[in-house]
Amino acid sequence: MSGDRVLLEQAARAAGAVALRYWRQAPEVWEKADGAGPVSEADLAVDARLAADLRGARPDYGWLSEESAAPGRLAAGRCFIVDPIDGTRAFLDGTPDFALSLAVAEAGRVTAAAVFLPAQDRLYSASADGPALLNGAPIRCSGRDRLDGATLLSARSTLMPEHWRAVPPVRRMFRSSLAWRLCLVAEGAFDAMLTLRPSWEWDIAAGGLIAERAGARVTDRLGAALRFNREDPRTAGCLAAAPQVHAGLLAALCR
Repeated sequence: MSGDRVLLEQAARAAGAVALRYWRQAPEVWEKADGAGPVSEADLAVDARLAADLRGARPDYGWLSEESAAPGRLAAGRCFIVDPIDGTRAFLDGTPDFALSLAVAEAGRVTAAAVFLPAQDRLYSASADGPALLNGAPIRCSGRDRLDGATLLSARSTLMPEHWRAVPPVRRMFRSSLAWRLCLVAEGAFDAMLTLRPSWEWDIAAGGLIAERAGARVTDRLGAALRFNREDPRTAGCLAAAPQVHAGLLAALCR
């Protein structure tokens, strides 16, 4: 597992350098089909570099990326799950809040992960048998033991009254990537993150393991365990928080 973690760290840094060559350089952009949002030539260049480095090193692993997928991934014993640029809108706006999200999943569980913010030189990583790391140093989630006063990373729509039985925590909204939101919970900068919308595996696989190894509890929005490399690579939202805050959020949310 640590071998995969090191591979992901190295690949993330190499592909991050590719992303920075396009950042603030007005890359070509077009809209995906079905209102799926923008994609740029930078996303595709980073995806290609990651595929070359990761699949070249582990040719027997499956491949699931936001920008590409390889046949046979469901039958593979292990699978890479990758978002080349998580937070494409932030990237295109020239803000530094975009990330590369890389994970390895085996039997439905993530076993190694790296989330790299190249414009901030922040590399988060973890393996299933080791600590969560930020630039090589261990990190831990918040020690808050109650929901009252907790800080929550979420979209504005998440705080609509129809979603809550009780008053929700203090909200802090970020336009940045879901992967980074999970890592901010992992390092204790915020007590929780929540998205109610269906979440793509490539957005949450890496950050979810990092948050778990930092001591947070990570589930879908209903409290169920997350599973990865499924035929439909979407989850019922994502909730990550310090354990007692997580319990309080589940109790406060409408099901």
